[in-house]
Amino acid sequence: MSNNPTILCVNPWIHDFAAYDFWARPLGLLEIAAILRSCGCRVFYIDCTDRFHPLAPVQRPDARHGRGPYIKTPIPKPAGLEDIPRTYSRYGIPEQWFLHDLLSVPRPDVVLVTSIMTYWYPGVAETIKTIKQALPGVPVVLGGVYASLCPDHARMHSGADIVAAGDAKVNLPGIIEQCTGARLDPGFDISDPDFFPVPALDLQRIIPFVPLLTTRGCPFSCTYCASHILHPGPMVRRSPESVVDEIARWHEKYKVRDFVFYDDALLVDAENHFEPIARSIIKKGWNIRFHTPNAIHVREVNETTARLMRDAGFETVRLGLETDLFGNDRTLDSKVKLHEFERAVASLKLAGFTRKMTGAYMLVGLPNQELEEIKQGFAFVAERGITPIPAYYTPIPGTAMWPDAVACSRYDIESDPVYTNNALLPCMDIPFSWDIITRIKKWANSEED
Repeated sequence: MSNNPTILCVNPWIHDFAAYDFWARPLGLLEIAAILRSCGCRVFYIDCTDRFHPLAPVQRPDARHGRGPYIKTPIPKPAGLEDIPRTYSRYGIPEQWFLHDLLSVPRPDVVLVTSIMTYWYPGVAETIKTIKQALPGVPVVLGGVYASLCPDHARMHSGADIVAAGDAKVNLPGIIEQCTGARLDPGFDISDPDFFPVPALDLQRIIPFVPLLTTRGCPFSCTYCASHILHPGPMVRRSPESVVDEIARWHEKYKVRDFVFYDDALLVDAENHFEPIARSIIKKGWNIRFHTPNAIHVREVNETTARLMRDAGFETVRLGLETDLFGNDRTLDSKVKLHEFERAVASLKLAGFTRKMTGAYMLVGLPNQELEEIKQGFAFVAERGITPIPAYYTPIPGTAMWPDAVACSRYDIESDPVYTNNALLPCMDIPFSWDIITRIKKWANSEED
């Protein structure tokens, strides 16, 4: 076996009741692809959700700042969900296109497949089955969120030869040696993100936007969140200089205008991290846009951070509010107090952010949550001139809220991750109905019913 193996990286299909490309890219997989290239490997990439595939209907790369609908194909619903009055689909390119793409690249020595939502695993399994059909005998390694949160389930149901739970970047040299016999030497500290090569986004056909990750981990341990499971230990931050250099590369060489922060804690210790990044961006005078779909911590938003965000070009600001309960009633987390939310809202308005630009995520479908509580929470946010955005709750194994979710769910969520799909509202005590979804949407749009 050559010490320069050929590696194929694959972003799998999505199986779900609904999916849309809201700035979604497999950043971890593309980081791994970049590290492999720096080690001398031949690296190829296939994205099963590619909206810009040559055979797909034409989509303008700048449409909706890089967002857009996936191609979808209706497929049978998973067992146990037949009564859900929604269409279940495969989101992504047709199977024939994928098979063609698999046979168009040089035969790889190993295939790396990523995974995101745990309840998307049926799409992962179909992807791996198709790979094995086209490339018999080639080992398939599965990593990512599903592999890390549900490793035993993934070993039983994904079809992968190896399930790599945990930080795949740290385990990468051992995995490649196990599969190919090749010994990789990255030549840098693989645990220090400042030494990573920039993610291999250039492997995409088109780069409509660039996802940025400037921190790893989160200092909070919210009961519903898996961040501390996926990134255990202290939060790790990149240097402001490396972040600005990465933005410069994509904007100046590839003309990218939209940048999307994937951070869980972008504004934490803002004085030493976000503020120097923003000031450098402002100084450059770039005509670019920033978005925060993962949300920013409310307590870190003040007049300084809000003004820097606005001057740097932030267009989509999402606040991680989650609930309008504060004080002793707030059991989900301890990351925000009422006066901090009021200060954040006032600061954003003073900086020039409009209601259209700002939104606050509000959790919907929590264990034992009543519809009236959801309605009141949305009204609380809307009254302050911020758009309430429903964040439908997904039960995640290993989180502090998981036992409550198991106890109150209408489904046996311990038996199969597919039942944790937030589209089902699995922890509400009433069956799924379009009437509930319609009412929630009306409340989010400040409409009474």
